[in-house]
Amino acid sequence: MAVASTSLVSQLSGPKSLSSYSGLRPSCCKLEFSHSLSATQSLFRHLHSLLRLSSSSRKASRGVVAMAGTGKFFVGGNWKCNGTKDSIRKLVADLNSAKLEADVDVVVAPPFLYLDQVKSSLTDCIELSGQNSWVGKGGAFTGEISVEQLKDIGATWVILGHSERRHVIGEDDQFIGKKAAYALSEGLGVIACIGEKLEEREAGKTFDVCFQQLKAFADAVPSWDKIVVAYEPVWAIGTGKVASPEQAQEVHVAVRDWLKQNVSAEVASKTRIIYGGSVNGGNSAELAKKEDIDGFLVGGASLKGPEFATIVNSVTAKKVAA
Repeated sequence: MAVASTSLVSQLSGPKSLSSYSGLRPSCCKLEFSHSLSATQSLFRHLHSLLRLSSSSRKASRGVVAMAGTGKFFVGGNWKCNGTKDSIRKLVADLNSAKLEADVDVVVAPPFLYLDQVKSSLTDCIELSGQNSWVGKGGAFTGEISVEQLKDIGATWVILGHSERRHVIGEDDQFIGKKAAYALSEGLGVIACIGEKLEEREAGKTFDVCFQQLKAFADAVPSWDKIVVAYEPVWAIGTGKVASPEQAQEVHVAVRDWLKQNVSAEVASKTRIIYGGSVNGGNSAELAKKEDIDGFLVGGASLKGPEFATIVNSVTAKKVAA
């Protein structure tokens, strides 16, 4: 089976190796069968992505938004540990004066200290998110922020599983899954982050890592109705490096297929899968053209009002001409 698949790649792409073709799993004739099977599965996911993109480009008509999922385009701005009262006042003013496309769900996540300031001055067209929340009801947990506090201050979303929480703070998959379950049970939407480190991508483990992180969410959450999945390759966050549109699309297809196989076809269709990792005003339009990229989670560029507006408005790149 693996030999036949390699032959198919050769027919489609010439002398490229499987690893350079997919960027996800290396090909090696000496691998055990199970690893060859994994490479084959990766290959077919990639070919499936190419076929879907080809099909969508043929069938697209004027004014149609080319999205594999059925959800509305979603753009989140993660301000991280940045800002002062003055700089945030200026950023909010820029956002309030920006002309944003109406068919986009826009969310910003200021530092907790400034949520109230932003809530009281930001346009109602943009929702608020926390950057983190505690795993249960508040109490004697020094330095933590409870879901109840986020709701009380006006937040409707929370970012959970971000790589900086995973790899700097040390939160594990199961803990993050429990946090998501509690936030959802209390009515907050969850931006559920997944993504691989550079060494994991180079070792061909991108799918393995992302699927393991997805499984921790799936094992814990009561429903997927208010979950947005954010694929953020760790090697692209804040580094200036960005996954190519093809690399991002390939993982997004795999994530949607995983949801279809392990949760349900309905969840796979409805769940928005957004991309994060050095997204900016210059690359967002090309990324947005990909069928399975349903929006973005933006870091540094979200601190610049006009550039963030450009990213929000990249939804127009999905509206393809006949």
